[in-house]
Amino acid sequence: MKSSGNGAPAPRLQMQNEDGYKMRFHFKSLGFLCVLCASVVNCFSLSLDREAFSITNYDLNVQIEPEQHRLGARGKITLRNDSQTPQRIAILQISSSLDWRSIKAGDKPLQYVTQPYTSDIDHTGSLSEAIVTLPIAIAPKGTVELEIGYEGVIPLDATRLTRIDTPEDVANSTDWDQISSGFTGVRGAGYVAWYPIATEVANLSEGNSLFEVLARWKNREARSAMHLKIRLSRDASEPQPDLLVDNPSCLILHEAMAGIQGVSADCTYQPLGRRVPLFVTADYRSLERPSVVVHYLRGHDVAATTFADAADKILPFITDWFGPQREKAQTADLPDPNAASFESGALLLTPLITDDPKLAGLATAHQLTHAAFQSSRPWIEEGLAHFAQALYVEHEKGRSAALDYMAQHKFALGEIAPQTTVPRSEDEANRSLVNTTSEELYRSKAMYVWWMLRDMVGEPALRKALAAYRPEQDNDPSYMPRLITAQTQHNLEWFFDDWVYRDRGLPDFKVESVFPRKTMNESFMLTITLDNLGTAGAEVPVIVKYSGGEIKQRLEVQAKNKAVIRVEVPAAAQEVVVNDGSVPESDTTNNTFKLETSSAPQ
Repeated sequence: MKSSGNGAPAPRLQMQNEDGYKMRFHFKSLGFLCVLCASVVNCFSLSLDREAFSITNYDLNVQIEPEQHRLGARGKITLRNDSQTPQRIAILQISSSLDWRSIKAGDKPLQYVTQPYTSDIDHTGSLSEAIVTLPIAIAPKGTVELEIGYEGVIPLDATRLTRIDTPEDVANSTDWDQISSGFTGVRGAGYVAWYPIATEVANLSEGNSLFEVLARWKNREARSAMHLKIRLSRDASEPQPDLLVDNPSCLILHEAMAGIQGVSADCTYQPLGRRVPLFVTADYRSLERPSVVVHYLRGHDVAATTFADAADKILPFITDWFGPQREKAQTADLPDPNAASFESGALLLTPLITDDPKLAGLATAHQLTHAAFQSSRPWIEEGLAHFAQALYVEHEKGRSAALDYMAQHKFALGEIAPQTTVPRSEDEANRSLVNTTSEELYRSKAMYVWWMLRDMVGEPALRKALAAYRPEQDNDPSYMPRLITAQTQHNLEWFFDDWVYRDRGLPDFKVESVFPRKTMNESFMLTITLDNLGTAGAEVPVIVKYSGGEIKQRLEVQAKNKAVIRVEVPAAAQEVVVNDGSVPESDTTNNTFKLETSSAPQ
C-alpha cells in the first residue's frame, strides 16, 4: 500500500455515523466512491495537526486474555487543545493490531474515520488512527472528555525493525512485546501503543526521529494522569497468574470464582510522562530480599540468587551515595535469553541467565540507583544510574578499571562528532543534556559529566548536592547545577555551559611543550603547556611519569585555549600525559609527550 507524504498509507476507510453503526465501503462494489473518499481523507490528513491535543487524563479498564492474545479496553480520556486555534478534529492512535470500537462524547456516538498510519512508535510499524469529529470546536486550552472502547490482539511483531533489514531473530529479541499464554510483556508508547496517543510520524530510518517524537509525547504528558485498572484472567486449571507493573503504589488483588482465577492491578500514574505504564505476567517464582524482589522463571534460580546477592552486597554503597530507597527494586525474568533488557523506574526486565556476580553487580548498581534517586530529567536520572555503575567498578577494582569500563561507552559519543568550529547555537541548545532526546547523550555523556564533576568538586561536596536534590522542586534546568555550585568554591559556570546547557562538542588536548629545569634541591621543575584544540573546555588530569613513580595534577583548559602548569618531580621526567581517560575527547593521539632524560638542564 502506497504511503502518503505524511507517513500514512492510503486509508482503510471506515466511517461511523451518529447512531454508532459502522459502515464499510468495499472497493469492488463502490470503487469510485471509495477512491473519492480515500482521496479526500488522504488530502485532509495531510493538513492534520496530530499533536494539537494532549491527553491530560486517562481512566481505563483493561482486560487481558493471554490464551487469546487479546486486550480489550474501555474508559474515558480528557483532551486539551494545546494549539493556538480552535480545533474540531482530534486524532487518537492505538497499535495497528487493535481496532477502535466506540468513541463518544456525553453518551453520544461521534463520527470518526479510521485509517492505518505508518509510524515506528509502535512495534508493528503502524497505528490504527481515528480521525474524530468533535461536537464543537475546542478553544485553545479548552478540554473535552471522550468515552472510548477498543480491542484486539498483541502478538509478537517486529515489523518496524525487519523492514529496515534487522535480522528477524535480533528484531524479535528487541521488540519482544506480546500477549500469550506462556509469557506476556507489553511496554508502552515507543514499543506498543496499547493506550491512546497522538503523535506525528516516527521513523527508525531517519536518525533520532523515534526518540524525538517520543520525547515530545512525554513532555506533553508530563503533567497528565492515568488511572488504570488491569485485569488478567485464566482458567482455574492454569498456574496462578502473576501480574507485574512498574508502579509501586498499585493495589494488586487476586480473585477466584466460577472456575476462573484472576489478578488485577489498580494503578495511578501522576505524572504520566515520567513512567510509561507496562505490564508483565508469567509463571514466576519470587525471591525477596531487603533491597529487591527477583521474579524468575523455572530453572533460573541460580541466576536469580546471584542477582539478589549482588543487590544486597551493593545496597550500602548505593545508599551512601544516593540515599535510602524510595521504593523496593523489582527484577523480572524474560524467557528469551537474547532479549534486550528494559527498565522503567526501579523495575528491570532482563533475561536471568548468568551467575556472574560482576555482571549482576553492574545491573543492580543501576537499578538500585533508580530506586533511591528519582528525577524527571534524563541526564540526571539516567546519567547518575550509569555513573553509579562506574562507581561500583571503582569500588570493586579501582579507578583504572572504572575508566576502562567508561571507555566502553565512548563509541556512543560518536553522536558528539568532533568539531573544528563552534557548533551552531540552535544545535548546541537542542543537543544539550538538558534538552536532548538522544539516549547516547543523556546516558553515556551524562555519566562522564557526573564523573568529571566529582573530580572537580570532590566526593563529599557532590554527595551533599545530591542529598539536597528534591525532584518536586526541579522546575528549572539550573536547579541541579545550583545545588552543586553551592557546595564548592569552584567557578563551574563555564563547565555547565559547555557540557550541560549547551552541546559544544568535545575537547581535544595536546601536550604542546615541556620544559624541564633542575632545581637547587636536585629535583626537577617542569613547565608544561597544554593546548585544547576542541570546542569544549574541561579540567583535565596531567600526569608526569619518572623513574620510580608518577605525579598527577589537574589543570583547567578552556576550548580553543592554552594553559600552563608547573610540576615538580623528584627525578628526571620521562613522559607527560594529559588525560587519564576521565574526560571524553575527540582525539587522544596527541596526549603524550616523551622526554629525553639527558636533555634536562643541569
